[in-house]
Amino acid sequence: MKKFPFKYVLITGASSGIGKAIAIQLANENIVLYLNGRNEQALIQTKEECVAKGAIVHIQILDVRYKQKMKEWICSLSQIDLVCACAGVSASTLGTSNCNNYPEDPTIVYPLIETNLMGVLNTILPAITVINHQKPKPDGYKGNIAVIASVAAFFSSPWSPSYCASKAAVDRFVMANGGILKRMGVHLTSVCCGFVKTSLTEKNQFIMPGIVKADQAALNILYGIISKKRRIVFPLWLVILIKILDLLPSTFLEKITMHFFKQAK
Repeated sequence: MKKFPFKYVLITGASSGIGKAIAIQLANENIVLYLNGRNEQALIQTKEECVAKGAIVHIQILDVRYKQKMKEWICSLSQIDLVCACAGVSASTLGTSNCNNYPEDPTIVYPLIETNLMGVLNTILPAITVINHQKPKPDGYKGNIAVIASVAAFFSSPWSPSYCASKAAVDRFVMANGGILKRMGVHLTSVCCGFVKTSLTEKNQFIMPGIVKADQAALNILYGIISKKRRIVFPLWLVILIKILDLLPSTFLEKITMHFFKQAK
């Protein structure tokens, strides 16, 4: 397995899912991990698994929606080589079924957008400031930032409109800023992955084509980051299919999705 060239790594959403999987993949005796999450018991479990592999681990129990507290925490760090903004929620994790409660209730829409979009900004904006003050590494970059978006960013699903919107916004923010921040020595990566076997997806009540295990997803992401990819996509066939569907007239797609929507209700 290839050794990843990171010494100081910050990961949000590290108590479970992709964030936890990335932390465990990176953990070794030469790394310092700054792990964030809301579930203290779960985050401590992640810490223990990483420490067992030799890593130095610091945990921060904090909701990424808290802008000022996130800024204070991140700006208190003197060195960051890699940031992985993995914290995220879906309608199912917020307590609603994928086949009920439409249109989406505001009590779901607001926390979903606040976590998936504003939580990401609360993470990466202060991280950009910290990284920008660091000295460039041999590869010419001062640091890397990876944001977990989704293939949902490319498709307007009536089953998860707010989720799609939040992921689309995150992906576009990264892609639009990539060239500018590259000049500053900060490399941005948008991770548009398909279904990953995590607590976020285990509540889904539908078929999830191309689903991959979290540890494999973590490796895909890390290899993409060290390859300096602007956008990491997997599985590729699913992304291509979704992009083709997105080229079709919206009214045509609505007729198809609304048929299944009625069946679901």
